Amino acid sequence: MKVALIGASGNAGSRILKELVNRSHTVLALARNTDRIPNLPGVRARALDVNDRAALASELEDHDAVISAIKFTAADTQGLIDSLLLAGVNRYLVVGGAGSLEIAPGLLEMDSPAFPAHVRPEAAAGARFLSQLRASALDWTFISPSRLFQPGVRTGVFRIGGDHLLIGVDGKSAISFEDFAMAMVDELEQPRHSRRRFTIGY
Repeated sequence: MKVALIGASGNAGSRILKELVNRSHTVLALARNTDRIPNLPGVRARALDVNDRAALASELEDHDAVISAIKFTAADTQGLIDSLLLAGVNRYLVVGGAGSLEIAPGLLEMDSPAFPAHVRPEAAAGARFLSQLRASALDWTFISPSRLFQPGVRTGVFRIGGDHLLIGVDGKSAISFEDFAMAMVDELEQPRHSRRRFTIGY
C-alpha cells in the first residue's frame, strides 16, 4: 500500500515505519524534523507542520491510508480529520492512548487516583479525539496500547481487547512499541476493527 505516516520519527512512529518497510509498503514519512527518519527503501521523508490543514491535505492525496503517531496535545485533532477528508483519503489508523480505556464499569484509567497527573491532559485529549473520530465519516481505527508502552522486542505474541485495559497474568498492563507496530500494520493490511477502538497487551 501507499501509506502516509504522521509522526514517523517518534517512539511508536519509528517502529511502525520499520514494520511498514519490512512488509514492502511505500511510505511518506511526515515529521516536524526529518533528521531522525532513516533512509530506508520505499520511504520518502517530508518535514511538515501537521496543523497546516491545506499543506497536510496536499501531501496526503493519492494515499491508500494514513497512520498518525503524534501527541494529541500537540495536534489540531479535528484538523487531522478534516485534512484526510479534504485529501480524499478514507482509511485512518491512530496510535491511541491507554487513559481512555475502562478499568472498571464506568471508570476510565485516566480517572483513577493512581493515574499520573502530568499525563492526564494528554489522556483527556486522546479521549476527545476518539469522540471526534466517532462523529466523523472516516473509516478509522483507534489502537490503544497498554498502561506500560515502552521499547522491547517484536514477539508477535499478544492479546487483543476492546475498550477495557488488558492486564497480564503477571499483574502488569504492558506492550512493546515493536509488538504494537505489528498489530497496527496487521490492522492496516487486514481491517478487523473498522470505526472501532481496540487495545493490545500481553
